Amino acid sequence: MYNVKQKFLLVLFLLMLLVEGAVTAQDPQFSQFYAAPLYLNPALTGATGQARAGLNYRNQWPAIDANFRTFSAYFDYFIEDKNSGIGAIITNDSEGLAGLRSLSLGLQYSYELQINDYLGFRPGVQVAIFNRDINFGKLTFGDQFDQQTGELIDTRTAESFNTTSAKTFVDLSFGGVLFTRNAWLGVSAWHLTRPNQSLIGEDSPLPIKYSLHGGFKFKMKPGVKGQAGQMRNSERSISPAFQFRHQGKFDQLDLGLYFTFEPIVLGTWYRGVPFKSLEGIGNNESIVLLLGFTQLGAKDAINIGYSFDYTISKLGIGSGGAHEFSLVYTWPMRNPRKPPKDKLVIPCPDF
Repeated sequence: MYNVKQKFLLVLFLLMLLVEGAVTAQDPQFSQFYAAPLYLNPALTGATGQARAGLNYRNQWPAIDANFRTFSAYFDYFIEDKNSGIGAIITNDSEGLAGLRSLSLGLQYSYELQINDYLGFRPGVQVAIFNRDINFGKLTFGDQFDQQTGELIDTRTAESFNTTSAKTFVDLSFGGVLFTRNAWLGVSAWHLTRPNQSLIGEDSPLPIKYSLHGGFKFKMKPGVKGQAGQMRNSERSISPAFQFRHQGKFDQLDLGLYFTFEPIVLGTWYRGVPFKSLEGIGNNESIVLLLGFTQLGAKDAINIGYSFDYTISKLGIGSGGAHEFSLVYTWPMRNPRKPPKDKLVIPCPDF
């Protein structure tokens, strides 16, 4: 059982979701943001130069009723003759206590411009359709409880809502990535049309979400993998990386390191903005730990990742932290008789 303070925080958070005019909502997040590339930046569409399919699942605060569950699936492909990437992503986010749900389908396009032998740039765009709904029947109100004992005595309530409980809107987002063989810097801006997302008949524009992300890959002496006659180098590298997000009143920073010793990938980073508080509440959210596995075949590759967010905010580890899983598979779809172009590849991590 969680204590009274935690209950108060949960009720306050639910009110923040419903009374959208008072506090603007945040988009769901993934700790393994590079394993969700189309969710991070539309400019990363087709960035592998191959076909790619991926799944992401996140369960945040599983020990409490108001936990958040986010599922995303995507596919993208690089059209070599057009220097273009195309892709699609579907994302479903739900909040357990009140059944608040957001479902989106996005179509993405990117174009790759190789400025010279050492520098490349990729702009990208997404057009998406969103549907949000809520099950008000899962909520309980004061007139349903016994005032003396606090027990639920009536399944009916006199409360009413001026709402159809659902909202559908179209959204537009842009992004860009500047990269070399060892470094990358990207920026993306989501919800540029600021659609009205209110479910209670009010005017509540969805705030623009900005993301700035980048890093550098320090390559070490490679290892050796395979049997005699089929040996190849295996990656050994350290990649410091970051992501800073701003949406409405909220700021968030992910800062950490990826250690790649193929086939194992380890990661650790801090999430929060320690020098900034929101309405007196400190912004130290979690420490994230990652374990990943990468398997490279002759032409294809598979990446599997698990990460855990250890909560360091006032909500505490009693919330259950957050569990996240990712699965990404890449494979070639190009004409094998045609020699591949010598092109730069964005060196960002796979998780």
